[in-house]
Amino acid sequence: MAGWKKILRKIDDYRWEIDPSYKPGMQVPGLIYSDEQMLDQIGEEQTPDQVANVAFLPGIVGKSLAMPDIHWGYGFPIGGVAATRMEDGVISPGGVGFDINCGVRLVLTNLTENDVRPRIEKVVNELFHAVPSGLGSEGRIKLKGKEIDKVLRDGARWAIEKGYGEPEDLEFTEENGSMKGADPSRVSERAKKRGTPQLGTLGSGNHFLEVQVVDEIYDESVARAFGVEQTGQVVILIHTGSRGFGHQVCDDYLKTMGKAVRDYGIELPDRQLACAPTKSAEGQDYLAAMACAANYAWTNRQCIMHWAREALAKVFGKSYRDLGMNLTYDVAHNIAKIEEYTINGKKYSLCVHRKGATRAFPAGNPDIPSAYRDVGQPVLIPGDMGRFSYVAVGTEKAMEESFGSTCHGAGRVKSRRAAKKSLSFDEVADELRSKGITFKATSKSALVEEASQAYKDVADVVHVAEGAGISRKVLKARPIGVVKG
Repeated sequence: MAGWKKILRKIDDYRWEIDPSYKPGMQVPGLIYSDEQMLDQIGEEQTPDQVANVAFLPGIVGKSLAMPDIHWGYGFPIGGVAATRMEDGVISPGGVGFDINCGVRLVLTNLTENDVRPRIEKVVNELFHAVPSGLGSEGRIKLKGKEIDKVLRDGARWAIEKGYGEPEDLEFTEENGSMKGADPSRVSERAKKRGTPQLGTLGSGNHFLEVQVVDEIYDESVARAFGVEQTGQVVILIHTGSRGFGHQVCDDYLKTMGKAVRDYGIELPDRQLACAPTKSAEGQDYLAAMACAANYAWTNRQCIMHWAREALAKVFGKSYRDLGMNLTYDVAHNIAKIEEYTINGKKYSLCVHRKGATRAFPAGNPDIPSAYRDVGQPVLIPGDMGRFSYVAVGTEKAMEESFGSTCHGAGRVKSRRAAKKSLSFDEVADELRSKGITFKATSKSALVEEASQAYKDVADVVHVAEGAGISRKVLKARPIGVVKG
């Protein structure tokens, strides 16, 4: 890391800049949100190099940004944010990622830890059986014929119309659960074939369904606006995305973009940054297909939430309405959005790539639910399964500096292979049990891969984001029940 510290210019305790002179061809500086301690890990992975590479993208404005949970990714680092001008900029699938609209949904309950703790094993078992999970898992929903196209066009609205939830759920979902511009004709048959059986499944890897207890509240008025009344309150956190469907969409368009780079004479330092002008046919096709994958993911989380509601209703013998199981919010972590920002006094329409980053809009923004308009957008930042998760709120500083973006989670420090090499199932299981966490996973290796030791401490990540002013802590919650894919 010593070499990197010579290249990075310290702006303050939470910001480090890469000057465009580092690599001839950088259009803008790079900016990494980090403290000195985390910077060592970031440098070891060579992720600052990826931040610099993103700065080559045609039409990029502001800075190539990296959130404190940054780690190595395909083309863009995970935790990367970049905005490109619509009129002469590009769209890059690597800036969205393979799991398009991987995101998080927070569901309230009026239960307390005292209510749930005696039945936690039953709760976890019911959730595990209610929601299919794991690599290649198939869901309870059997789509017929061209019905997948309706899902891709309508998103979570399709699920509501089929009885999987309530109409008000849409109000508390980013984009109301249905991104405009989705065009199923821009999606390959292979992607549709992969997606059809997987709707309503949790998936594998770091995807999870957790029962959590509110442990500490930092801002009581904002917490109340989000529906959290007290410490000890039980909430449900759902983390998953577009499954094999989104992966196939990304894979298909990386091939398209690889050709587009040559056709449009775009010079890049890394072929994984393959892109096309946003207004080109290739760029517009990708945006339409990406919107389909985003809608699939919102539908997926909507269905999973519905079954989670049913599972708790079964355990506690009450309707999920009587259990107060309202949706606080659903946010996307991997997505590209067309948004307007003012740069150096001039207003631009920009394509904002957020890959492993959360939208963090402040109070007054018309794109957040009216119920939160006075306080700002809920920002959901999950940790690993053995430590805390956070709810934060968006800020004006984020709009000024990070294109309304902040961190999205803990960020890996150890690969899945390395985790399995250095840890045993018994070690991980014993640690979870010692913390009072009941768990269920599709396999022993699925649990070991996601051990706390494989991640940064999310508390450190959130501390940097708050220190930089791009989001503000509202509360933290600890897991007491974990379902892993």
